[in-house]
Amino acid sequence: MPKPSKTPSKFLRFVGVGFQMGGVIYLGHYLGTWLDANYGKTYWETSLTLLSVFVSIYLVISQVINLSKEDD
Repeated sequence: MPKPSKTPSKFLRFVGVGFQMGGVIYLGHYLGTWLDANYGKTYWETSLTLLSVFVSIYLVISQVINLSKEDD
C-alpha cells in the first residue's frame, strides 16, 4: 500500500493560486473604492486595482517557479 504524500497535489495547489489571485485583486479594488469614497479622489480605485493585478501575477509566477523546482 503506497504511503500518501503530505503535500497537496499540483491541481489543488493551482486551484489555490487562482483563489489567491482573485483575493488579492478583490482586496486591492475594495481598498481603492474605500479610499475614493473617503478622500474624494477618483484615481485610487484604478491605481490600486492595477497594482494588485501586477502583485498577483508576480505571486503566481513565483509559485509556478517554486513548483517547477520541486519537480527537479
